[in-house]
Amino acid sequence: MTFVALLRAINLGSYNPLSMGALRAFIADLSFTDARTLHQSGNVVFRGEAQSASDLEQLLEREAKARLGLDTDFFVRSPRDWKTLMSRNPFVEEATRDPRRLLVLFLKNAPDTKSVAALRSAVKGPEIVAVAEKQAYIFYPEGIGRSRLTTAFIETKLATRGTGRNWNTVLKLAAFAES
Repeated sequence: MTFVALLRAINLGSYNPLSMGALRAFIADLSFTDARTLHQSGNVVFRGEAQSASDLEQLLEREAKARLGLDTDFFVRSPRDWKTLMSRNPFVEEATRDPRRLLVLFLKNAPDTKSVAALRSAVKGPEIVAVAEKQAYIFYPEGIGRSRLTTAFIETKLATRGTGRNWNTVLKLAAFAES
């Protein structure tokens, strides 16, 4: 089975440094195969025995801490999950027009409706937010870097941790998962 794994908060300046070569070697050391990485932000696609995403996340987090001294979250999705999250993108026009400004925030847990409502009501800028299962979709019309709607703020409102990838990266990882 193929898996897509995203690491949270690595290679942020000197915080949690990890080369993609080391990430691929780590995945191979755990008896997974065909590990391919994208960018330096911790995106890896690999193959292995079928198991639940949550079990695999726990394994990767535990082993990354033990083997690499890396204390971070992993967000694992199957190619089927990936296709579903792409098909549920509520911002198709924006994704086509300006994919850099569309962020998918991959969440550890699906937030409840009360938390989603709290997030939506807390948005004070031009950003548009939608949440579907374990993903939040945020369109930043003025750019992500200028927005006050940060991942930390979103995590607080949704009461779960997350890691974001722009739509261009989502598309590239979909191609990796299919090949």
